[in-house]
Amino acid sequence: MKKISIITVCFNSAITIRDAIESVLSQDYPNIEYIIVDGASKDGTMEVVREYEGKVDVLISGPDKGIYDAMNKGIRAVTGDVVGFLNSDDFYADDSVVSRLLQRMDEAGTDMVFADLEIVDAKNTERVVRYYDSSTFHTGRLRYGWMPAHTTLMVKRVLYETYGCFSLDYSIAADFEMIVRLFYSAGASYTYLPVAVIKMRTGGLSTRGLKSSWVLNREIVQACQTNGIKTSLLQVMLKIPAKLLEYVRRPV
Repeated sequence: MKKISIITVCFNSAITIRDAIESVLSQDYPNIEYIIVDGASKDGTMEVVREYEGKVDVLISGPDKGIYDAMNKGIRAVTGDVVGFLNSDDFYADDSVVSRLLQRMDEAGTDMVFADLEIVDAKNTERVVRYYDSSTFHTGRLRYGWMPAHTTLMVKRVLYETYGCFSLDYSIAADFEMIVRLFYSAGASYTYLPVAVIKMRTGGLSTRGLKSSWVLNREIVQACQTNGIKTSLLQVMLKIPAKLLEYVRRPV
């Protein structure tokens, strides 16, 4: 049975991290390595985490250079066959998520698997404000800034060992650049599970207003060009109307 390593990075996440931890510990998949990387939080995050001492396999705490540096610390600590991330303000949709993702990956015989996610109200997590549908993704859409929902992505560890960790040259779009590197440059195989597996609270790094959106899209262009994909800021901006539809469209 494959071991999966799940990484949660956190910084001042005392309000939300319990939900993330509980959703990992409640998974019915029996072979999970859980790693938490804290960026020297000041708000009581570590007090919450320490309540789960003995249930968290690896705990790293100390200053870092931002979220992607913390994610890299987690990658370097994993011992599992497959690696997944769960953000500190997110949680799994149910207790069978890991089992279903790995089953889909095994059935397809691929290097990676991804799915959909629901973006929910930060205070009322029962209220879905946007549905992130990954079903239409293919590598040709990368030039337009499209990617599958990154936090749903599970990747064979060997890919990180071969193609490296997240680039710290990007402030917001290092996850997009990693996806371009794995899906396009490495040509890794992938499959899709047609269900929402993660609930993500609103207010993430890449969704904080127009300035963040501008930086994100410029970094997407940079990530494509660095990896040999011809695109432009105009092409990337063309995805915006379709993205807005995710706020009103739901899966059938």
